[in-house]
Amino acid sequence: MTKLTLGTHPFLLGFEQLERLVERTAKSGNEGYPPYNIEQTSDCSYRITLAVAGFGDDDLAITVEDNALVIRGRQSEDQENRIFLHRGIAARQFQRNFVLADGVDVGEAVMENGLLHVDLTRSAPEQIVKNISIRKG
Repeated sequence: MTKLTLGTHPFLLGFEQLERLVERTAKSGNEGYPPYNIEQTSDCSYRITLAVAGFGDDDLAITVEDNALVIRGRQSEDQENRIFLHRGIAARQFQRNFVLADGVDVGEAVMENGLLHVDLTRSAPEQIVKNISIRKG
C-alpha cells in the first residue's frame, strides 16, 4: 500500500504548500535560545513572549517574511573597560521563526522587564457559499 501524504491525498486539493510548510518548520533550526511562551489571549488572539534579558530595543528586530514572524536579536559588543571574572549571561545572537497562518496579523510588540511580548490576531474567515451553475456542453 502506498503512503498518502497531504499533497497526494485525493480529497485534499491544493494542500501541497501545507506539506512544504510543515517540512520547512521542522528544518527551521530553532534552538532553545531564547526561551519563549505562546499563549492564547482570546478566541482569536495570541501572545508570544520571549525572555530577552540583556537585550535592548535597538538590539531586536521583528519582521514578517513570507508568512513567518521572524524575531532577531544581536547585542552590540561593547566590551570597553570591562573585565569579566565570570560570564554566565548569554550575549549571543538569535533568530526565532514562527510560521503564521493566513489571516494572522502581527500587532504591537512591547518590551517589559526583560520579556518581549508580541501580540497576534486572527481574523475570522468569512463563510462563503457560492453556487456554481452547470453549463450544457
